[in-house]
Amino acid sequence: MLKGRNLIEINDFTNSEIMDIMLLAQDIIKSPENFSNLCNGKILGTLFFEPSTRTRLSFESAIHRLGGDCIGFSESQSSSTAKGESLADTIRTVGNYVDIIAMRHPKEGSSTLAKDYTSVPLINAGDGGHQHPTQTLTDMLTILESKKTFENLTIGLCGDLMFGRTVHSLVKAMSQHKGNKFVFISPEELKIPEYIKINLQKNNIEYIEEERLGNIIQELDILYMTRVQKERFFNEEDYIRLKDSYILDNKKLRKAKEDLAILHPLPRVNEISVEVDSDKRALYFDQVKYGVIVRMALILKLLGVK
Repeated sequence: MLKGRNLIEINDFTNSEIMDIMLLAQDIIKSPENFSNLCNGKILGTLFFEPSTRTRLSFESAIHRLGGDCIGFSESQSSSTAKGESLADTIRTVGNYVDIIAMRHPKEGSSTLAKDYTSVPLINAGDGGHQHPTQTLTDMLTILESKKTFENLTIGLCGDLMFGRTVHSLVKAMSQHKGNKFVFISPEELKIPEYIKINLQKNNIEYIEEERLGNIIQELDILYMTRVQKERFFNEEDYIRLKDSYILDNKKLRKAKEDLAILHPLPRVNEISVEVDSDKRALYFDQVKYGVIVRMALILKLLGVK
């Protein structure tokens, strides 16, 4: 039962609870009209202390498609944080106005702090370089729709693996399913954090590290591309040097499987060439669509409506 629960990181939910969300999302895909009034009278609070396009708008679209309403802000300067209000006080206050909260914050651990002060279900919509569980649910729905399974997949994650919160959350989630193998493709400076590798080793989950996408692309069932995030670098010279390291184009895709699923959390810069957009294996704009659907399912579950 997910009613009244918080979602701070993906492992807050069991595999069966995540599958319940997936199945509800698939029901919404089939018959969206059956869900259009289930949140009448409900209000979502979107507290975005960090800029966002897809995540914020997909939450707003989700609650509106369910018949509910939305209030909130899209940057910290639009809130009383600019006056010095603590995060705890903001959460306590907003909890009196809404039925559920989605929060994005630039500081790691902010959602963990906020959950101690919320009176309504709290959804982590991204906290620094730490976790982004609703993107993971989006990614998982995309995988399930394309592969029909979460098991026995070779999953390549390419680009900024050090700071990529979407990568960290997806590895955590997919490592819970049997037979999956991970391939971490990145420059030395942006390798996957050590704690993730330690967790995989502890659970006897196979992984390899590779510096060149072209050396491994033919083995992948899923390729999860990420951008090199300028805002995560302390040194702009390092960003400029690394940002073009990994670019997916049609030439690289010639070696890939016919049923490869190409995912990207977006926004992209130039890590996927626009020529790839017309390839049937490119699923990143499907991810955008599924992002609304899976957030609809999550809201319904946390509110206890479904």
